[in-house]
Amino acid sequence: MHRPPPSLPGAVMLDIQTLLQIFWTGLANSSYAVLLAAAFALVLKVVKVWNFAQAGLMGIAYYTMYAAIQKFGLPAPVAIALGAAAAIAAALAMEVWGLQTFRRRHSPPLTFFIFTLVVSELVQYLLAMAAGTEPVSLATTLMSASHIVGGVVVSEWDLKAIATTIVLMGLLYLIMKRSRQGQFMLAAADNPHLSRLYGINVRRVYALTFVVAAILITAGMYLFGTRASMVPNTPLEMMLFAVIAALLGGMGNVFGAAVAAVFLALLRAFSILVIPSAWQSLILYALLFITILFFPQGVRLTRRAKKPTAAPAVSATPADA
Repeated sequence: MHRPPPSLPGAVMLDIQTLLQIFWTGLANSSYAVLLAAAFALVLKVVKVWNFAQAGLMGIAYYTMYAAIQKFGLPAPVAIALGAAAAIAAALAMEVWGLQTFRRRHSPPLTFFIFTLVVSELVQYLLAMAAGTEPVSLATTLMSASHIVGGVVVSEWDLKAIATTIVLMGLLYLIMKRSRQGQFMLAAADNPHLSRLYGINVRRVYALTFVVAAILITAGMYLFGTRASMVPNTPLEMMLFAVIAALLGGMGNVFGAAVAAVFLALLRAFSILVIPSAWQSLILYALLFITILFFPQGVRLTRRAKKPTAAPAVSATPADA
């Protein structure tokens, strides 16, 4: 009589509930990744700078909120406002005393890249000296009240994080597509020299871009800090995630980067089925390599072109030549 082979010890039995739980957890965890990727892509689109200093801004916002909440006992809204103010001040200082100087000198793009990278590393070391290297979180407990919905554990943090991300991304869409300042940002992103001829203050547009990005960064770091703990060099890995999302979403495509961040978060969540969590960072480096090699302009879904109809022959004129 044929017997089925015995199950392997430690084998994972997958069912629909397990897959749904992984999907929901990955979707919730993508909330802060979406905000960080959108902030990076926004600066890349408008200012045309690969702003690796964003990792430093993430650390400044996070540790400012940590000091406000854990050291001084301030309420979360006040701490978030202080974190945003610190990130905005640091971003504007970098723009005014750094990037504007390089623009006046007509420095090559590599100078901007190196400068933002050095700023990020400098902030990381300063934060390590000031706050230490022990993991810290913004919440006294990382546990959140949970509910069972269709067999899936849904925490209150999940709902708040997803709702916050949807609201902020909706506001970002309204700013960019419906406001006057958003139109100025898009014009400066398309052609800053022509924008100046039309009377647009490009410096002010760049400053506004950094302000909006700093607010997104602060919100993302608050969501992360109420979910997990952080050390001063954690933003560097999170920065890599944002870069990959910006590349996959398409150069300068802010909302494409947000969608790519969701995809990457889900991919990372489901990778736990085939790779230990300790090695998940390897996935980011592999994706970065693949993205740069095969998708340097982002992933584009093109429609199949219709067969063109024959057009009547037209004699060439001097204007056509």
